[in-house]
Amino acid sequence: MSTSNCNGASKSDDDVSEINNMLQNMSTTEEDNKSNSGISNTCANCGKEGSDVNNTCNKCKSVMYCNAACKKKHRHKHKKECKRIVAELHDENLFRQPPPEHGDCPICFLRMPSMISGSVYMTCCGKVICYGCIHAVQTKTKKHSLCAFCRTPNANSNEDDIIRLKKRVELGDALAMYNIGGKYYLGDDGFPQNYIEALELWHKAGELGYAPAYTNIGCAYDYGLGVQIDKKKAQHYFELSAIAGNEVARNNLGVCERKAGNIDRAIKHYTIAAEGGEAESVKNIQNLFLNGYATKEDYTKALFAYQSYLREIRSAQRDEAAAFDDDYKYIS
Repeated sequence: MSTSNCNGASKSDDDVSEINNMLQNMSTTEEDNKSNSGISNTCANCGKEGSDVNNTCNKCKSVMYCNAACKKKHRHKHKKECKRIVAELHDENLFRQPPPEHGDCPICFLRMPSMISGSVYMTCCGKVICYGCIHAVQTKTKKHSLCAFCRTPNANSNEDDIIRLKKRVELGDALAMYNIGGKYYLGDDGFPQNYIEALELWHKAGELGYAPAYTNIGCAYDYGLGVQIDKKKAQHYFELSAIAGNEVARNNLGVCERKAGNIDRAIKHYTIAAEGGEAESVKNIQNLFLNGYATKEDYTKALFAYQSYLREIRSAQRDEAAAFDDDYKYIS
């Protein structure tokens, strides 16, 4: 059997015939794609069929109409089902196991601890480095004034560090935006207290993928810090953050669901948060278990999830750093 190559040799007639048959059997039309996605090319209102039935329900995307008039007529009949489908799709997305939020240390390549004291953001290169690596590099080189990653000299003053931070913001660094937003929010380091500026920076950071920024916005609405208390908005931002992997927001959602009496949903949130390293969630499930609201299996699952997280982040190097300085602690 001959094969095609760069010199122009052709395949055998049998091969060509086989390929032609495959091409004929492939579904490439819009109607086939809709069929494969489970959406019928039948108007849910009048029953008309065909390729011109292409007006989809804007919310659930699960039914089709031949025109806007049919969609409007069918709205009252479809409303309840639409709401159910949207809720199911939302929960499917909300409770999907997220990727580890903090990623890996760029030096040791171990999973980054979720505790804030376990790592530091470098304003010189924009890297987040675990303190285990920082301590190891400093011990080995005897140089405490260089970045452990890019070897840039550390800023000489807090003012110089802020200048670097602002430059990182100009480069579109989400974590730098988050940090500057915090300074505006608290009025720290010479920044005027400006809630509007803080929230704008956190919005930008969240849109760029830094989940804790959404957590901060959620807390602002939850407690009325700089904005009017709005529990729905708070939950919305906690959900955005949790979906992106933030374990604090996930735990907050568990608390919200527990207060609302939705124990099953609370346990789901707490368990996912435990897998992300949130020790508080393990305690919350423990309390539910001790008070008869969670099963032994629920509590055991959360413990195993948290222990799995600990195995991923632990190292002798990080333990040595934590023993050297309490500010380097990475396990609560």
